[in-house]
Amino acid sequence: MNQAQANNPFAASLLRRLSRQLIRQLGLLGAACGNQPLSPVQAHTLIELGENSYSIKQLAEIINIDKSNASRAVSQLVEKGFAKSQSNPKDNRSLVVQITPKGKKQLLQLNKQQNQQFSDIMAQLPAEHIAELELSLRRYNKAVLQSKSQQGYSIRSITSDDNAQMAQVIRQVSAEYGLTADKGYGVADKTLDNLSEVYQAQNAHYWVIELEGKILGGAGIAPLVGHPDTCELQKMYFLPEVRGKGFAKRLALQAIRYANVQGYTSCYLETTANLIEAIKLYESLGFKHLDGPIGNTGHDACEITMLRPLSAG
Repeated sequence: MNQAQANNPFAASLLRRLSRQLIRQLGLLGAACGNQPLSPVQAHTLIELGENSYSIKQLAEIINIDKSNASRAVSQLVEKGFAKSQSNPKDNRSLVVQITPKGKKQLLQLNKQQNQQFSDIMAQLPAEHIAELELSLRRYNKAVLQSKSQQGYSIRSITSDDNAQMAQVIRQVSAEYGLTADKGYGVADKTLDNLSEVYQAQNAHYWVIELEGKILGGAGIAPLVGHPDTCELQKMYFLPEVRGKGFAKRLALQAIRYANVQGYTSCYLETTANLIEAIKLYESLGFKHLDGPIGNTGHDACEITMLRPLSAG
């Protein structure tokens, strides 16, 4: 899936269909997990109990089901003799569930069956496809987790009502990393308090992250002065409360998709070695280090310059 496809509702529909087919083919909608006396939820619960003892609340969080379903699965495992519950030594008001010797034997059978099933699947694929599949599934799983962590937040175009809050975000984050105005960083830009007006320019855009009326971060794209075919990824700043949720990658990708649609052939950025996480992100997105700056951004303190080719159109 290329950058243009990523925002395409038909591409999202295709991914849904493929995920649905995979769930069905693996038998995850059945009443039993293969020929084992376990439902898929019971099987997942037993696997986790094979690793450690947990409260029902913990199991619900690990398996990503509601507490009532976790409680039901545990009760069924207890009835079958595969698990037992006892008072939590750390909290007498709750119970801790652990696997029994009978449950361990059942878990061995379950693992044997599932390992065989997936060995049969991998036998249909060459080694290089297996490696690609593993990498893609890791990326897919991470994207699912990040998407869930971003629920409730809004990503939208900046408006004039956002100017003061976004400027404060930039100043706060800049101060956190020691990017002071006197050193020639973006925080010194005269347009900092009027970003919505700046990004109304042709082939430019700025997005903000909002939660309950509070602006928590943002990023923009704009033409690189003197280089009409090149855009610049600009002013990516995020408050601590939204870091680690994947927003930096999401906004960078959104900016790249926008740049492709606008017909740019490359995307440029300037940053500093202080922003270690940001540099790693840019590298993962295909940005390559340059020997020096291009254009005249006025950010002479940003010693790291990078460029990424785009597939315009």
